[in-house]
Amino acid sequence: MREHTITTLWEEVPDDADDLAVVRGGFRVYRCLCGTRLADRAAAELHASETGRCTTCLGDAVEDIVPGFSQPCTSCAGTGRRGVQLTWQLAHLQAQAVIGDELVRGLIARFTGPFRLSQVADLVRDTLDLPPGRLPVGPRVRDVLRGLEARGELVLVSAPNELLRGTTVVRYRDPHWEHVTG
Repeated sequence: MREHTITTLWEEVPDDADDLAVVRGGFRVYRCLCGTRLADRAAAELHASETGRCTTCLGDAVEDIVPGFSQPCTSCAGTGRRGVQLTWQLAHLQAQAVIGDELVRGLIARFTGPFRLSQVADLVRDTLDLPPGRLPVGPRVRDVLRGLEARGELVLVSAPNELLRGTTVVRYRDPHWEHVTG
């Protein structure tokens, strides 16, 4: 059996490109080690799914976020396998069902100044008596806090730790929020 790992290459699209099917959707080119031609991201995900590989990292175990920045895949825990990806997705759905807006809103009400994502995640874990690693608490709490921020209840007060693509794509390690007053 041939290996099925799809690599994502970032390339500039030439103005006179004849074969846009290979470069469709931007600056990414998808190639599988088995030799299968992949026209776009949808074809790459379908091929990855059919061969038991993660559809997020395409079996490479690494997510290419922007050119020059990648990280271990968060969907399959860096394994590149589809089964692990499905387990992680189920865990995220369970976290979404257990950790709601009201729970987080109630826990952050006690903070009078800025608070960190990690503080809130630890509070949620302690409140629900969850052992570390049981559910993806941090990512779920981050999503809830970002939702509260979008609704105008919180304001992000920390600066990004990394500028990945100017100020348009940034990364925070442990962001700080505070309640909107007034």
